Formats: sequence, C-alpha cells, structure tokens
Amino acid sequence: MKLNGLDYLDIYNNLEENEVMVQKSTRDFVDKSILPIIEQHFEDGTFPSELITQLAQMGFLGINLPKKDGCSGLNNIIYGLVCQEIERGDSAIRSFISVQNSLVMYPISSFGSKKQKEDFLPQLVTGDLIGCFGLTEPDHGSDPSGMKTRAKKVDDGYILNGSKMWITNGSIADIAIIWAKTDNNMLGFIVEKGMDGFKSVEMKHKWSLRASDTSELILEDVFVPNENVLPNVEGLKGPLSCLNQARYGIGWGAIGSAMAVYEASIKYTNERLQFNKPIASFQLIQDKLVWMLTEITKGQLLALQVGKCKDAGTVTAQQISLVKRNNTWVARECAKLAREIHGANGISGEYPIMRHLMNIESVYTYEGTYDMHTLILGHDITGISAFR
Repeated sequence: MKLNGLDYLDIYNNLEENEVMVQKSTRDFVDKSILPIIEQHFEDGTFPSELITQLAQMGFLGINLPKKDGCSGLNNIIYGLVCQEIERGDSAIRSFISVQNSLVMYPISSFGSKKQKEDFLPQLVTGDLIGCFGLTEPDHGSDPSGMKTRAKKVDDGYILNGSKMWITNGSIADIAIIWAKTDNNMLGFIVEKGMDGFKSVEMKHKWSLRASDTSELILEDVFVPNENVLPNVEGLKGPLSCLNQARYGIGWGAIGSAMAVYEASIKYTNERLQFNKPIASFQLIQDKLVWMLTEITKGQLLALQVGKCKDAGTVTAQQISLVKRNNTWVARECAKLAREIHGANGISGEYPIMRHLMNIESVYTYEGTYDMHTLILGHDITGISAFR
C-alpha cells in the first residue's frame, strides 16, 4: 500500500499497513476540511476553532499517549505522519495539535497525579478542554533557566507571579501548564481559566502563523492549590522533556510544509507557459525542483529513523534536535525556492506559497532555533558546551 503524495524512495515499504492508512486518512482530512478554509482564516488572522471537534473525532488529540490514560496509544511514526499531513495544510493547525498533545497532555500523563489525569485528560482528548504551555517569557526564550515567573509557597498551595509570551492557544485555553521557579527549584502547575489574577492577552499584528491563536499570559498573585501542582517532576527536566516531544512532531510537520510548496511548484511549472512552453522544461526550474525533491526525501528518511528510535525507546534529545534543525531548514529553503518559481504569483493568496513561507519562519524559530540546536549537537559530538 503506497503513501499518498510525495514518496520518491518508496518509504512506504518501511511502514506498517496501519501507519500508511493513517497517513492516507489524514491527507484526505486535510484536503477536505483544512485546505478549503485555511487561506481565509490566514488572511483574517483567525484560528479555525470549528476544526477542534473534527481533530478530536479523527483521533489526533492524544494519539501517541498511553491507552491507560484514555488516549489512543498509537506509535510515534503514526503521530509523525499525522503532523506531516496536517502541516501540509497549515503550520497553525499542526501547532495546535502539538501543544495539546506534547505540551499539555504529555506532562499531565507523564508527571500528573491520578486525579489530575482523571480530571483533565478525557476532556483534552475530546477537545472539550483546550490547553496551552507557559515556558517562554518576554525576556527569556532560548534560556528557560533564566525565567522570572515565581511560585511562592503558601498554605495549601502556591502564589504565582510573572508572564509568559508567544503562547500558542493562550486565548482559547481552558488550562495552562505553567512552569515557575520556587525558592530552590522549578515546578509545573496546572493553572485553570478563571483563577483570580490569571489572564491572557491575544497578540495581534503577526505576519506568521496568522491562523494560530497566540497570546501573552499574565499571572498576578494567582493562587494555585497543591492539587494542581504536577507532583512527579521538578527542575528543567519537566519542560525540556515536553519540548522534546514537540520538537519531534515539528521535525515531521516541517516536511509536510515543504511537500505543500513542492507539490504546488510541480503543478505550477507544468501549467505556466513562457516562450511557448511550460517553465518546467527550463533547466534552472528543474534544478530547483530536484533540490527540493532531494532535501524533502532526506528529511522524510531522517524523521522516519528518529521515529523508529523513539518507538524503540532509544531516542536521544540530540537526535530530536537533529531532525528539528534539519527539517525546518529544509522547509524554509523549499518555501523560498517555491516563491522564486512562482514569480510574482508567489506572493498571491491564490497559491499557498507565501503562507507557508511566512509560517515556517515561526516554526524555524520556536521550540529551539536552528542555532540553538546547532550548539546542542555541537556539545554532543565534541563534549564541549558553547553555551557558557
């Protein structure tokens, strides 16, 4: 059973039948439910909340989290293929899924109490609850250890003060996983919408991820009871383990974005006539298309191998950095080439090119920039840290 879409090296031969079936069904979902509406939402700067129920019904929320927690319990290859196909539609929708799965449900499943799992996970699976993840701050992005958000211990809980910036799903979220420093540690807190002193402010005037809800979270003397503290993790291990989950999905998703602009370029160059022949016949156009094909195929194989390592339980944070670093770069370069191939039409909303090009600037940056992942890998292969 072959994959739908680009598969130049017959990667499907390395996949199980159920993995291919999920890729096909997700691709069909994107074609029927996301692509017809996404350009207008991008232009309007609105998140397509009408998709949330459909995403849940497709089983995308909690797809690779344990069955014992009420989730689907499917493997990480399947999760990667879903991220790939969803981002072929738009990075904003894949970002929504990544946050819900990797940054909200994962820490509750991995570090939460039995009661927290029972209270929150079933409703997060169905999309009746939406979550967000508060780590990045106005003054601290790449260096989370410098965070200023503080949690002061009081009777029966903690008082939180601080702010978080660039928070996907922030304004639509019912709960937020907030990371804050205590006097001698860092803890994770489940902060619920409606808690006194907790508010979100939607960030406007974005030229990237325009179909995503992005917000600042403000915490002013927010009381969080002990029952809302994640009990089974402390220190940077908590947020960094969440980021590794998200970075893995991004590595797959970025290839989906690259596929979208590649497929659009193949179609365009065969239809666009100049000098009485399709521009696909020109050597310089073919050079660009072949470069895109080659890098996308390499990115597919890289994502697949990291996925196999993840399913085997052997994956390292550095291997995940490799796939995030490489594949977001590939997607960025493919979008640039596609814009050149489309000429002036490349900036038109009639084609998906500029939307993907603007989106990938955010994806290239968040969850660790290209340069940060370079230094992570450099540290791993030399044994010498360039951070300090």
